[in-house]
Amino acid sequence: MMHHIAPRCTITLHKAPFMSSNLYIPKTCKHCGNAFTARTTVTQYCGNSCAKKAYKARKRKEKIQSTLNADMKQKNEVVEVQNPNAVNNKDFLSVTEASQLIGVSRWTIQRMIQQGRLKAVPFGRKRIVARWQIENLFN
Repeated sequence: MMHHIAPRCTITLHKAPFMSSNLYIPKTCKHCGNAFTARTTVTQYCGNSCAKKAYKARKRKEKIQSTLNADMKQKNEVVEVQNPNAVNNKDFLSVTEASQLIGVSRWTIQRMIQQGRLKAVPFGRKRIVARWQIENLFN
């Protein structure tokens, strides 16, 4: 029994009564690199196993990339929060900014306001402390 093998280097088109592909396109598998004959123009892999392996590799790479992006975003946020230069140029500070400027917790600033050692003015939902009051604490 002999099998008919179509030539590998030619693209042949024959109109058949049923909708089957008569394309024979020589291609290289994008996963393993082996040569194969594709029957459609969009085929990228030599078989189902290579397609599955390539899919898993692609998903693994996407997960790693999303984790790296999340880590970089988190590092950038930490740098912005702990940047003391942003606080140094302001005349009026929130409780959180005042605590960062001095290097104490927010609750210490809240206690100083309640004890009357610092005067804070309500501004919306925040309390604002004048910078000169904090500087007078150390004079």
